[in-house]
Amino acid sequence: MEDVLSDVLPQSSIAPQRLHQAMRYVVLGGGKRIRPLLAFAAGEVVGAGPQCVDAAAAAVELIHAYSLVHDDLPCMDDDSLRRGKPTCHHEYDEATALLVGDSLQTLAFQVLADRPLADAPAVQLEMMKILAVAAGSRGMAGGQAIDGESVGKTLSLPELEFMHIHKTGALIRASVQLGALCGKGLENSEMEHLLHYAKCIGLAFQVVDDVLDAESNTATLGKTAGKDAEANKPTYVSILGANAARAFAADLHRDALQSLEVFGARAERLRQIADFIVKRQF
Repeated sequence: MEDVLSDVLPQSSIAPQRLHQAMRYVVLGGGKRIRPLLAFAAGEVVGAGPQCVDAAAAAVELIHAYSLVHDDLPCMDDDSLRRGKPTCHHEYDEATALLVGDSLQTLAFQVLADRPLADAPAVQLEMMKILAVAAGSRGMAGGQAIDGESVGKTLSLPELEFMHIHKTGALIRASVQLGALCGKGLENSEMEHLLHYAKCIGLAFQVVDDVLDAESNTATLGKTAGKDAEANKPTYVSILGANAARAFAADLHRDALQSLEVFGARAERLRQIADFIVKRQF
């Protein structure tokens, strides 16, 4: 995945050099690559070749990277550390960070459009629509807006889930869906099983993130620990407590695995990723 991302990103020798250097700085050399892994794992379910999934996996990771750059800006979370190194606006400046996010977002759609990814052009257009919705006001950006409006408020568990189904879960669901669309078609019921799996692990990812933010340190996380509590943001830990949050993640994990039973051995990679998401310690 690192090689694919390096290939699709503009070289830092191409003008404007500083912008391209900053784009490569934030995307390469860090991150768990959960979203690309999900795209490849979903591709295995439908027999998609890795070369076909490359572009879909890169596109979702570029959207994710852009969201992190903007999330770290002073007007948002105002963070100084990401993936164990200075955030983009600290390493460069705020204007560059803003343009980096904009450029990574548009590059994601260029990557999806550059080469055939599906048997039918209509399917490839649908893939672009899926990513656009997942990244926009009905997905990740909308969830981030709700997150900002929720600071200092006490949310119910359904309200918190609604926020994170959009903020974190939308792009995770899109990763699975795009990977699945790169191969032979699935029945609608089969796609529903995949999307339910993705919904469960998307929520589980956020629950575990909240627990780690509350219990780990900055050196372990690679980003500033305790930011949510300091900013008085509602989290699964603040609503449920750490022990109940861990139990909730375990329930989501079981539900996700049950959704994959219909696929048998073809979904083994998806099972492994679900295990990693729930059991990770960093």
